[in-house]
Amino acid sequence: MKLFPELQTHTFPIMRSSCAETIMEFSAGAYLFDGDCINLLNSIPSDSVALVISSPPYNIGKIYETRISLEAYLESFQSIFEQIKRILAPTGSICWQVGNYVKNGEVYPLDIYFYPIFKSLNLRLRNRIIWHFNHGLHARKRFSGRYETLLWFTKSDDYTFNLDSVRIPSKYPGKRHFKGPNKGKPSGNPLGKNPSDLWKLLEQEWKTCIWEIPNVKSNHPEKTEHPCQFPIELVERCVLALTNEAETVFDPFCGVGSALVAAVRHNRRGIGADKVSSYVDTAIERLHKLKDGTLRIRPLGKPIHKPSGNEKVSQIPLEWKK
Repeated sequence: MKLFPELQTHTFPIMRSSCAETIMEFSAGAYLFDGDCINLLNSIPSDSVALVISSPPYNIGKIYETRISLEAYLESFQSIFEQIKRILAPTGSICWQVGNYVKNGEVYPLDIYFYPIFKSLNLRLRNRIIWHFNHGLHARKRFSGRYETLLWFTKSDDYTFNLDSVRIPSKYPGKRHFKGPNKGKPSGNPLGKNPSDLWKLLEQEWKTCIWEIPNVKSNHPEKTEHPCQFPIELVERCVLALTNEAETVFDPFCGVGSALVAAVRHNRRGIGADKVSSYVDTAIERLHKLKDGTLRIRPLGKPIHKPSGNEKVSQIPLEWKK
């Protein structure tokens, strides 16, 4: 069963505005807001969003952020989270994907610092999902970081979770119960198994329970000018599992619009906000390309490139040989 569509055209409206009140006119497709997300949040109706998913600035000095103290950085999210909880539907979810803040060579895992803020709002943590990738900056005085964390919170104990939409094939589908009332009957699920909380999404992803998603670097087909871009397929899992068709997905720090692309690809409504107008420009461009079937998206399950050994870059330099 193919969960994710191949490259194809889509039909949906695209709306862009710097006036937050225009969100009340939005009914389908994608909505992009030019400005601070808190201004937009104040205009979004309560209990109206099924999924809030984002990867916020990490306070590490990227071009779109001003580096401040860790305490001030965390405090800046308090009013945002209060509004996010207000707009979240009773059955809704928040997926907050973060990495590490680094100061003077010391690592501060941001998920640990965000957790008590979410808990203070009485949100329930369902999973701490590890996103593993193979490429990134090489550290010199510690091991190189190759994972980030996605915190999945729900507003209540009655929440949407469409497990069947994201199941993966069982490794041993022929296993059977060896005792009890179901002895001799198949012990698995005919639709596959639960993919676990370690996400890889690369080679053999549908044959294992490890999901590994490549981060968007120079050779990734989705690469834009954004230095920390969300892979579309990471969002797709959350959209399929945690929302239903026609529901709303919101990214308060949408960057170049990966979350909106994932939402409208699967017949959801996508809302995003960003203070960098050039990123919103790119998001609009990507959405138009999605509509006409020309947007480059990394296919689900595409194997990792493995060097044959004949490439010059895969061979040991002569200077290293003794």
